[in-house]
Amino acid sequence: MPKILMIDDDVELTRLVAEYLALDGFEFLAVHDGEQGLQQAASAGCDLILLDVMLPKLDGLSVLKALRQGPYCPVLMLTARGDDIDRILGLELGADDYLAKPFNPRELVARIKAILRRIELLQQDAPQQASVLELNAVKLNSQNRQVSCNQQPVTLTATEFQILEQLMRRAGEIVSKDELSRLVLGRRLQQYDRSLDMHISNIRKKLAQHSDSEKIQTLRGSGYLFLTQGNG
Repeated sequence: MPKILMIDDDVELTRLVAEYLALDGFEFLAVHDGEQGLQQAASAGCDLILLDVMLPKLDGLSVLKALRQGPYCPVLMLTARGDDIDRILGLELGADDYLAKPFNPRELVARIKAILRRIELLQQDAPQQASVLELNAVKLNSQNRQVSCNQQPVTLTATEFQILEQLMRRAGEIVSKDELSRLVLGRRLQQYDRSLDMHISNIRKKLAQHSDSEKIQTLRGSGYLFLTQGNG
């Protein structure tokens, strides 16, 4: 039974979410400020965290930054509708996805299931595919989910890892944004949805810490391309 931790100061909303998640067999725990959230995240052994941006005592972005200093746990950010800055910052800090308030609880459940399904797929063996990919100084091991660039370790979120794996498995081939969104995020690309762009930006920044050559090209209107050789 997957355990979900919700960190949100809206008590009524957490009760509503608890009811919907219970129908799908999830275990649920809610706390209502950032400090309690960090404490529970460290001790509760949760499978996914729902994290509001606006929190008392410690804001959601600060909580996310602290979470990413410890063991990995997927995080779905809850942001105010139209607040692009919080969404961008959240994805830059390592959130796996975001959902704007107010939201349909069914959409929230669908997002949670999609993230957990991605984690499960990453943990499964894939004997029909090469478990180790090595291209353009980047090495990706799908068995232990480790990535390195020029032999230096690179820490990625589960979402970033799966995006990179999809691109590397089709290196030299353009992968459309819509296809990548369906494969990795589990949904069709929506207008004005910049989450993929931000995940790609994060991957680029992390790889660039260990290499000067370009790894991923963005082809405007087409998609993304993992380069088999560096061009810079």
